[in-house]
Amino acid sequence: MSLQLGDQAPNFKAQTTIGEIDFYEFLGDHWGLLLSHPGDFTPVCTTELGRTAQLNNEFAKRHVKAIAISVDSVEDHHGWIKDINETQHTEVDFPLIADKDKKVAELYGMIHPNASATSTVRSVFVIDPNKKVRLTLTYPAAIGRNFNEIVRAIDALQLSDNYSIATPVDWVVGGDVIISNAIKTADALKKFPKGVKEVNAYIRYTPQPDLN
Repeated sequence: MSLQLGDQAPNFKAQTTIGEIDFYEFLGDHWGLLLSHPGDFTPVCTTELGRTAQLNNEFAKRHVKAIAISVDSVEDHHGWIKDINETQHTEVDFPLIADKDKKVAELYGMIHPNASATSTVRSVFVIDPNKKVRLTLTYPAAIGRNFNEIVRAIDALQLSDNYSIATPVDWVVGGDVIISNAIKTADALKKFPKGVKEVNAYIRYTPQPDLN
């Protein structure tokens, strides 16, 4: 199964390091960040889960709940978390899903047989409070993810939802944003009191609207 943007994120029940969860109930009204990992006690995954834990406060500010998955057992996960905490100088406080039967991995298309028939690739799913898939990223097993980009993309998604804007190439927080073409310039001047810079008929910028 290949999930596409705008699809309903499949719900599931699974055993995790905090007990059995219902995915939708776990997310509640939060955004979700679902991360798959090829295996426990592996070096790249260890650094990634450590980074996820280190960003706990940043995710909380954005109303995001992180959750990770690999095809190993809960027992292995608990042992691995001890290593992550020790080697990455952090405290893992989000659940790890045990998916030994690969049901969740198959539900989300996390196993790519031409890369590995048994291990999940490094999938990223950003899921909004309506349980819609809003962003997907896929990395091969040997390549660690860029969490600065994941946070940046969540910021852009939330800003776009709230203000009817788009973000230009290489946008970061604090940069100008692009006004939706669905908004007429006269209306944009009212909606965006910080000002409208019109490059041409279809490229119009305004300062990031949620910053003072």
